[in-house]
Amino acid sequence: MKVIVTVVEKITSEAHIDIPDGLNQSAIKQHIVDRYNTGGMQTEMNIFQVDFESISARIVEENSSPKSA
Repeated sequence: MKVIVTVVEKITSEAHIDIPDGLNQSAIKQHIVDRYNTGGMQTEMNIFQVDFESISARIVEENSSPKSA
């Protein structure tokens, strides 16, 4: 018997980054988004928390002989 198991998790990552001084709130948000979009923050992201959402299993029937048309 073959079973396909699907696990859904929500992963929260955390990065501690330096932001230039003197930026307003909008500029800080844009700086973070730009850094994330260019991959500049990816190496600094650490898994902070993993929340289990769901698990499901589906039984896959295996035929012992091929079907004929």
